[in-house]
Amino acid sequence: MALPQLSQDMSPKSFDKMVENATRASNFLKAISHEGRLMILCHLVSGEKSVTELEELLSARQAAVSQQLSRLRLEGLVTPRREGKAIYYRLADDRPRRMLELVYDMFCSEEKG
Repeated sequence: MALPQLSQDMSPKSFDKMVENATRASNFLKAISHEGRLMILCHLVSGEKSVTELEELLSARQAAVSQQLSRLRLEGLVTPRREGKAIYYRLADDRPRRMLELVYDMFCSEEKG
């Protein structure tokens, strides 16, 4: 996939669209740039989890997990579902999974040892 090229003859509309896309990408990258949020997303790749399950998986307190989930929800990366008193979260779409696959390949796979 070829990346777009900035040029002097780019239309103002195309430039504005590029800036808008850069802002969206920047917000997405900021949302996943915290190790706690990144770990939450890693756990959610395998499926929906309750806040309690995430607390246990992360060995973290409820307040910390809820704070990170709030940021991920604000950025549209996770979706909550309430069942009684429990709240469950899942990935909102495929973007986090795709990014995690790239991050895994770059930093975690055996070949990168």
